[in-house]
Amino acid sequence: MSINFRKTYKFAVKSSLYITLFATGFVSILTYFFFYFSWLFSGIFAVSILVFSFFMLQYRVERFIYRRVKKIYDDISFLDSTTFRNQAITTDMATLTRQVKKFATDKKLEIEMLKDREEYRREFLGNVSHELKTPLFTVQGYISTLLEGGAMKDKNLRKKYLERAEKGVERLVYIVEDLDMIAKLEMGDESLEMIEFDIIELTQNVMDLLEMQANKKDITLNFDSKYYRPIMVFGDYEKIQQVVMNLVVNSIKYGKQGGSTEIGVEDLTNNKVIIRVTDNGEGIEKQNISRLFERFYRVDKSGARTEGGSGLGLSIVKHIIEAHDEKIYVESTYGVGSEFSFTLEKVETTPSR
Repeated sequence: MSINFRKTYKFAVKSSLYITLFATGFVSILTYFFFYFSWLFSGIFAVSILVFSFFMLQYRVERFIYRRVKKIYDDISFLDSTTFRNQAITTDMATLTRQVKKFATDKKLEIEMLKDREEYRREFLGNVSHELKTPLFTVQGYISTLLEGGAMKDKNLRKKYLERAEKGVERLVYIVEDLDMIAKLEMGDESLEMIEFDIIELTQNVMDLLEMQANKKDITLNFDSKYYRPIMVFGDYEKIQQVVMNLVVNSIKYGKQGGSTEIGVEDLTNNKVIIRVTDNGEGIEKQNISRLFERFYRVDKSGARTEGGSGLGLSIVKHIIEAHDEKIYVESTYGVGSEFSFTLEKVETTPSR
Protein backbone atom coordinates (compact mmCIF):
# COMPACT_ATOMS: atom_id res chain seq x y z
CA MET A 1 0.00 0.00 0.00
CA SER A 2 1.43 3.37 -1.03
CA ILE A 3 2.41 5.88 1.69
CA ASN A 4 2.20 8.80 -0.76
CA PHE A 5 -1.04 10.03 0.77
CA ARG A 6 -2.82 13.13 -0.40
CA LYS A 7 -2.18 16.21 1.79
CA THR A 8 -4.65 18.84 2.89
CA TYR A 9 -2.96 22.09 3.91
CA LYS A 10 -5.98 24.08 5.02
CA PHE A 11 -5.71 23.09 8.66
CA ALA A 12 -1.93 23.63 8.78
CA VAL A 13 -2.10 27.00 6.98
CA LYS A 14 -4.81 28.38 9.27
CA SER A 15 -3.14 27.09 12.42
CA SER A 16 0.32 28.39 11.47
CA LEU A 17 -1.20 31.76 10.49
CA TYR A 18 -2.87 32.08 13.90
CA ILE A 19 0.40 31.18 15.65
CA THR A 20 2.34 33.61 13.48
CA LEU A 21 -0.05 36.50 14.10
CA PHE A 22 0.00 35.88 17.81
CA ALA A 23 3.79 35.42 18.03
CA THR A 24 4.56 38.41 15.79
CA GLY A 25 2.12 40.65 17.60
CA PHE A 26 3.49 39.61 20.97
CA VAL A 27 7.13 40.13 19.93
CA SER A 28 6.25 43.47 18.30
CA ILE A 29 4.70 44.70 21.56
CA LEU A 30 7.74 43.59 23.54
CA THR A 31 10.20 45.25 21.18
CA TYR A 32 8.10 48.43 21.17
CA PHE A 33 8.31 48.80 24.93
CA PHE A 34 11.73 47.33 25.66
CA PHE A 35 13.71 47.61 22.44
CA TYR A 36 13.78 49.67 19.30
CA PHE A 37 10.85 48.59 17.05
CA SER A 38 11.91 47.40 13.58
CA TRP A 39 9.55 46.43 10.76
CA LEU A 40 12.31 44.37 9.15
CA PHE A 41 12.81 42.38 12.37
CA SER A 42 9.03 41.81 12.69
CA GLY A 43 8.76 40.71 9.04
CA ILE A 44 11.64 38.24 9.22
CA PHE A 45 10.32 36.90 12.51
CA ALA A 46 6.77 36.49 11.07
CA VAL A 47 7.96 34.67 7.97
CA SER A 48 10.23 32.39 10.02
CA ILE A 49 7.44 31.51 12.47
CA LEU A 50 4.95 31.00 9.65
CA VAL A 51 7.20 28.59 7.73
CA PHE A 52 8.35 26.69 10.81
CA SER A 53 4.87 26.32 12.33
CA PHE A 54 3.35 25.32 8.97
CA PHE A 55 5.78 22.46 8.39
CA MET A 56 5.75 21.41 12.03
CA LEU A 57 1.95 21.33 12.19
CA GLN A 58 1.63 19.62 8.83
CA TYR A 59 4.17 16.97 9.78
CA ARG A 60 2.74 16.36 13.25
CA VAL A 61 -0.90 16.25 12.15
CA GLU A 62 -0.14 14.00 9.20
CA ARG A 63 1.85 11.60 11.32
CA PHE A 64 -0.79 11.65 14.04
CA ILE A 65 -3.71 11.09 11.66
CA TYR A 66 -1.80 8.80 9.31
CA ARG A 67 -1.14 6.20 12.00
CA ARG A 68 -4.85 5.93 12.74
CA VAL A 69 -5.98 6.15 9.11
CA LYS A 70 -3.46 3.52 8.09
CA LYS A 71 -4.92 1.18 10.69
CA ILE A 72 -8.37 1.70 9.12
CA TYR A 73 -6.97 0.88 5.69
CA ASP A 74 -5.13 -2.16 7.02
CA ASP A 75 -8.26 -3.42 8.78
CA ILE A 76 -10.35 -3.01 5.63
CA SER A 77 -7.82 -4.17 3.04
CA PHE A 78 -7.86 -7.76 4.27
CA LEU A 79 -11.41 -7.96 2.90
CA ASP A 80 -9.84 -7.79 -0.58
CA SER A 81 -11.43 -4.49 -1.48
CA THR A 82 -9.94 -3.25 -4.72
CA THR A 83 -11.41 0.16 -3.90
CA PHE A 84 -8.89 0.57 -1.08
CA ARG A 85 -6.01 -1.53 -2.41
CA ASN A 86 -5.71 0.54 -5.57
CA GLN A 87 -5.81 3.96 -3.87
CA ALA A 88 -3.25 5.93 -1.93
CA ILE A 89 -3.91 6.56 1.74
CA THR A 90 -5.61 9.90 2.31
CA THR A 91 -5.67 12.02 5.44
CA ASP A 92 -8.52 14.09 4.05
CA MET A 93 -11.39 13.15 6.37
CA ALA A 94 -14.07 14.04 3.82
CA THR A 95 -12.42 11.86 1.17
CA LEU A 96 -11.87 9.07 3.68
CA THR A 97 -15.50 9.26 4.79
CA ARG A 98 -16.68 8.99 1.18
CA GLN A 99 -14.42 6.02 0.53
CA VAL A 100 -15.50 4.16 3.66
CA LYS A 101 -19.17 4.92 2.95
CA LYS A 102 -18.82 3.68 -0.62
CA PHE A 103 -17.00 0.59 0.62
CA ALA A 104 -19.74 -0.12 3.18
CA THR A 105 -22.48 0.38 0.56
CA ASP A 106 -20.72 -1.93 -1.93
CA LYS A 107 -20.28 -4.58 0.75
CA LYS A 108 -23.92 -4.30 1.78
CA LEU A 109 -25.03 -4.76 -1.83
CA GLU A 110 -22.62 -7.68 -2.22
CA ILE A 111 -23.99 -9.36 0.92
CA GLU A 112 -27.58 -8.85 -0.25
CA MET A 113 -26.69 -10.29 -3.65
CA LEU A 114 -25.05 -13.32 -2.01
CA LYS A 115 -28.16 -13.82 0.13
CA ASP A 116 -30.37 -13.69 -2.97
CA ARG A 117 -28.10 -16.17 -4.73
CA GLU A 118 -28.13 -18.49 -1.74
CA GLU A 119 -31.93 -18.31 -1.59
CA TYR A 120 -32.11 -18.99 -5.33
CA ARG A 121 -29.66 -21.90 -4.96
CA ARG A 122 -31.74 -23.49 -2.19
CA GLU A 123 -34.95 -23.03 -4.16
CA PHE A 124 -33.33 -24.37 -7.33
CA LEU A 125 -31.97 -27.47 -5.59
CA GLY A 126 -35.38 -28.05 -4.01
CA ASN A 127 -37.07 -27.76 -7.40
CA VAL A 128 -34.55 -30.07 -9.09
CA SER A 129 -35.00 -32.59 -6.29
CA HIS A 130 -38.78 -32.45 -6.64
CA GLU A 131 -38.77 -32.67 -10.44
CA LEU A 132 -36.43 -35.68 -10.44
CA LYS A 133 -38.01 -37.37 -7.45
CA THR A 134 -41.49 -37.65 -8.99
CA PRO A 135 -40.52 -39.69 -12.11
CA LEU A 136 -37.91 -41.65 -10.14
CA PHE A 137 -40.49 -42.78 -7.60
CA THR A 138 -42.87 -43.60 -10.46
CA VAL A 139 -40.29 -45.82 -12.15
CA GLN A 140 -39.22 -47.37 -8.85
CA GLY A 141 -42.84 -48.07 -7.84
CA TYR A 142 -43.83 -49.87 -11.02
CA ILE A 143 -40.60 -51.88 -11.21
CA SER A 144 -40.84 -52.87 -7.54
CA THR A 145 -44.44 -53.96 -8.08
CA LEU A 146 -43.35 -56.10 -11.02
CA LEU A 147 -40.49 -57.70 -9.11
CA GLU A 148 -42.23 -58.27 -5.78
CA GLY A 149 -45.83 -58.90 -6.85
CA GLY A 150 -47.46 -61.23 -9.25
CA ALA A 151 -47.67 -58.70 -12.06
CA MET A 152 -44.73 -60.33 -13.90
CA LYS A 153 -46.88 -63.34 -14.72
CA ASP A 154 -49.69 -61.22 -16.15
CA LYS A 155 -48.57 -60.22 -19.64
CA ASN A 156 -51.05 -57.34 -20.01
CA LEU A 157 -50.36 -55.92 -16.55
CA ARG A 158 -46.62 -56.28 -17.07
CA LYS A 159 -46.79 -54.35 -20.33
CA LYS A 160 -48.92 -51.65 -18.71
CA TYR A 161 -46.48 -51.16 -15.80
CA LEU A 162 -43.44 -51.15 -18.07
CA GLU A 163 -45.02 -48.55 -20.34
CA ARG A 164 -45.72 -46.31 -17.33
CA ALA A 165 -42.19 -46.82 -16.06
CA GLU A 166 -40.90 -45.92 -19.53
CA LYS A 167 -42.82 -42.63 -19.39
CA GLY A 168 -41.11 -41.84 -16.09
CA VAL A 169 -37.71 -42.54 -17.64
CA GLU A 170 -38.57 -40.35 -20.65
CA ARG A 171 -39.45 -37.52 -18.29
CA LEU A 172 -36.12 -37.94 -16.46
CA VAL A 173 -34.23 -37.86 -19.76
CA TYR A 174 -36.20 -34.78 -20.84
CA ILE A 175 -35.32 -32.92 -17.63
CA VAL A 176 -31.62 -33.88 -17.81
CA GLU A 177 -31.35 -32.91 -21.49
CA ASP A 178 -32.95 -29.51 -20.81
CA LEU A 179 -30.62 -28.89 -17.85
CA ASP A 180 -27.65 -29.86 -20.01
CA MET A 181 -28.75 -27.43 -22.74
CA ILE A 182 -29.13 -24.56 -20.27
CA ALA A 183 -25.70 -25.28 -18.78
CA LYS A 184 -24.11 -25.26 -22.24
CA LEU A 185 -25.88 -22.04 -23.21
CA GLU A 186 -24.76 -20.32 -20.00
CA MET A 187 -21.16 -21.47 -20.45
CA GLY A 188 -21.13 -20.60 -24.16
CA ASP A 189 -20.43 -24.21 -25.14
CA GLU A 190 -23.60 -24.52 -27.21
CA SER A 191 -22.62 -23.15 -30.60
CA LEU A 192 -25.16 -21.47 -32.83
CA GLU A 193 -25.42 -22.39 -36.51
CA MET A 194 -26.44 -19.03 -37.91
CA ILE A 195 -28.23 -19.15 -41.24
CA GLU A 196 -30.86 -17.19 -43.16
CA PHE A 197 -34.35 -18.67 -43.05
CA ASP A 198 -38.01 -17.78 -43.47
CA ILE A 199 -39.58 -17.22 -40.03
CA ILE A 200 -43.10 -17.59 -41.53
CA GLU A 201 -42.29 -21.07 -42.87
CA LEU A 202 -40.72 -22.07 -39.54
CA THR A 203 -43.77 -20.89 -37.60
CA GLN A 204 -46.16 -22.71 -39.95
CA ASN A 205 -44.18 -25.92 -39.42
CA VAL A 206 -44.48 -25.52 -35.64
CA MET A 207 -48.25 -24.97 -35.88
CA ASP A 208 -48.59 -28.08 -38.06
CA LEU A 209 -46.65 -30.14 -35.50
CA LEU A 210 -48.76 -28.91 -32.58
CA GLU A 211 -52.13 -28.90 -34.33
CA MET A 212 -53.20 -32.24 -32.85
CA GLN A 213 -52.22 -31.16 -29.33
CA ALA A 214 -54.17 -27.91 -29.75
CA ASN A 215 -57.23 -29.79 -31.06
CA LYS A 216 -57.45 -31.77 -27.82
CA LYS A 217 -58.32 -28.49 -26.04
CA ASP A 218 -60.20 -27.08 -29.03
CA ILE A 219 -57.61 -24.30 -29.34
CA THR A 220 -57.12 -22.63 -32.73
CA LEU A 221 -53.59 -21.92 -33.97
CA ASN A 222 -53.28 -19.25 -36.66
CA PHE A 223 -51.38 -16.21 -37.90
CA ASP A 224 -52.63 -12.75 -36.98
CA SER A 225 -52.80 -11.90 -40.69
CA LYS A 226 -51.96 -13.23 -44.15
CA TYR A 227 -48.27 -13.28 -45.04
CA TYR A 228 -47.85 -13.40 -48.81
CA ARG A 229 -44.07 -13.15 -48.90
CA PRO A 230 -41.30 -14.79 -46.86
CA ILE A 231 -39.80 -12.83 -43.98
CA MET A 232 -36.14 -13.74 -43.86
CA VAL A 233 -34.27 -13.64 -40.56
CA PHE A 234 -30.78 -14.56 -39.38
CA GLY A 235 -30.36 -17.11 -36.58
CA ASP A 236 -30.04 -20.75 -35.57
CA TYR A 237 -33.00 -22.45 -37.27
CA GLU A 238 -33.35 -25.39 -34.89
CA LYS A 239 -33.04 -23.33 -31.74
CA ILE A 240 -35.46 -20.64 -32.92
CA GLN A 241 -37.85 -23.45 -33.83
CA GLN A 242 -37.50 -24.70 -30.25
CA VAL A 243 -38.25 -21.19 -28.96
CA VAL A 244 -41.44 -20.88 -31.03
CA MET A 245 -42.49 -24.43 -30.14
CA ASN A 246 -41.99 -23.86 -26.40
CA LEU A 247 -44.00 -20.63 -26.50
CA VAL A 248 -46.85 -22.19 -28.48
CA VAL A 249 -46.86 -25.31 -26.26
CA ASN A 250 -47.18 -23.06 -23.20
CA SER A 251 -50.04 -21.14 -24.80
CA ILE A 252 -51.83 -24.44 -25.42
CA LYS A 253 -51.02 -25.84 -21.97
CA TYR A 254 -52.40 -22.81 -20.12
CA GLY A 255 -54.98 -21.82 -22.71
CA LYS A 256 -58.72 -21.91 -22.25
CA GLN A 257 -60.88 -24.62 -23.77
CA GLY A 258 -62.04 -23.30 -27.13
CA GLY A 259 -59.48 -20.48 -27.08
CA SER A 260 -56.94 -19.37 -29.66
CA THR A 261 -53.24 -18.71 -30.13
CA GLU A 262 -52.09 -16.16 -32.70
CA ILE A 263 -48.59 -15.67 -34.06
CA GLY A 264 -47.56 -12.39 -35.61
CA VAL A 265 -44.37 -11.13 -37.25
CA GLU A 266 -43.73 -7.46 -37.82
CA ASP A 267 -40.90 -5.02 -38.40
CA LEU A 268 -39.52 -3.48 -35.23
CA THR A 269 -36.69 -1.43 -36.75
CA ASN A 270 -34.93 -1.40 -40.11
CA ASN A 271 -32.90 -4.47 -39.20
CA LYS A 272 -35.08 -6.17 -36.57
CA VAL A 273 -38.34 -8.08 -36.59
CA ILE A 274 -40.43 -9.04 -33.57
CA ILE A 275 -42.27 -12.35 -33.33
CA ARG A 276 -45.34 -12.38 -31.08
CA VAL A 277 -47.18 -15.38 -29.62
CA THR A 278 -50.50 -14.20 -28.19
CA ASP A 279 -53.22 -16.24 -26.48
CA ASN A 280 -56.48 -15.59 -24.67
CA GLY A 281 -55.76 -18.07 -21.90
CA GLU A 282 -55.78 -17.71 -18.15
CA GLY A 283 -53.06 -15.04 -18.07
CA ILE A 284 -50.37 -14.50 -15.44
CA GLU A 285 -50.63 -12.54 -12.22
CA LYS A 286 -48.35 -9.51 -12.05
CA GLN A 287 -46.23 -10.76 -9.14
CA ASN A 288 -45.27 -13.88 -11.12
CA ILE A 289 -44.17 -12.22 -14.36
CA SER A 290 -40.68 -11.24 -13.18
CA ARG A 291 -39.89 -14.87 -12.27
CA LEU A 292 -41.31 -16.61 -15.33
CA PHE A 293 -37.91 -17.34 -16.87
CA GLU A 294 -36.41 -18.91 -13.75
CA ARG A 295 -35.65 -22.62 -13.89
CA PHE A 296 -38.51 -24.80 -12.64
CA TYR A 297 -40.55 -21.78 -11.60
CA ARG A 298 -44.23 -22.52 -11.99
CA VAL A 299 -47.08 -20.06 -11.67
CA ASP A 300 -49.52 -22.79 -10.67
CA LYS A 301 -47.67 -24.77 -8.02
CA SER A 302 -50.35 -27.44 -7.70
CA GLY A 303 -51.64 -28.14 -11.16
CA ALA A 304 -48.83 -27.18 -13.53
CA ARG A 305 -46.94 -30.43 -13.12
CA THR A 306 -49.94 -32.44 -14.26
CA GLU A 307 -49.54 -30.76 -17.64
CA GLY A 308 -46.12 -32.34 -18.11
CA GLY A 309 -42.93 -30.67 -19.31
CA SER A 310 -39.65 -30.21 -17.54
CA GLY A 311 -40.38 -26.77 -16.07
CA LEU A 312 -37.37 -25.46 -18.00
CA GLY A 313 -39.05 -24.39 -21.24
CA LEU A 314 -39.15 -20.64 -20.67
CA SER A 315 -35.68 -20.65 -19.14
CA ILE A 316 -34.35 -22.34 -22.29
CA VAL A 317 -36.24 -19.84 -24.46
CA LYS A 318 -34.61 -16.92 -22.63
CA HIS A 319 -31.11 -18.41 -22.92
CA ILE A 320 -31.50 -19.13 -26.64
CA ILE A 321 -32.73 -15.62 -27.40
CA GLU A 322 -29.96 -14.04 -25.31
CA ALA A 323 -27.40 -16.27 -27.08
CA HIS A 324 -28.57 -14.55 -30.29
CA ASP A 325 -27.99 -11.16 -28.57
CA GLU A 326 -31.72 -10.49 -28.82
CA LYS A 327 -34.49 -9.62 -26.34
CA ILE A 328 -37.56 -11.45 -25.11
CA TYR A 329 -40.61 -9.73 -23.63
CA VAL A 330 -43.78 -10.78 -21.85
CA GLU A 331 -47.05 -8.96 -21.28
CA SER A 332 -49.97 -10.56 -19.50
CA THR A 333 -53.27 -9.70 -17.88
CA TYR A 334 -54.66 -12.21 -15.46
CA GLY A 335 -57.89 -13.70 -16.76
CA VAL A 336 -57.41 -12.12 -20.21
CA GLY A 337 -54.34 -13.70 -21.79
CA SER A 338 -50.61 -13.39 -22.42
CA GLU A 339 -48.23 -12.27 -25.14
CA PHE A 340 -44.64 -13.46 -25.42
CA SER A 341 -42.46 -11.78 -28.02
CA PHE A 342 -38.83 -11.84 -29.09
CA THR A 343 -36.66 -10.06 -31.63
CA LEU A 344 -34.49 -11.42 -34.43
CA GLU A 345 -32.15 -9.88 -36.97
CA LYS A 346 -33.89 -9.26 -40.23
CA VAL A 347 -32.35 -10.12 -43.60
CA GLU A 348 -33.11 -7.62 -46.33
CA THR A 349 -34.30 -9.42 -49.44
CA THR A 350 -33.57 -8.08 -52.92
CA PRO A 351 -36.83 -7.51 -54.78
CA SER A 352 -37.24 -9.64 -57.91
CA ARG A 353 -37.36 -7.92 -61.29
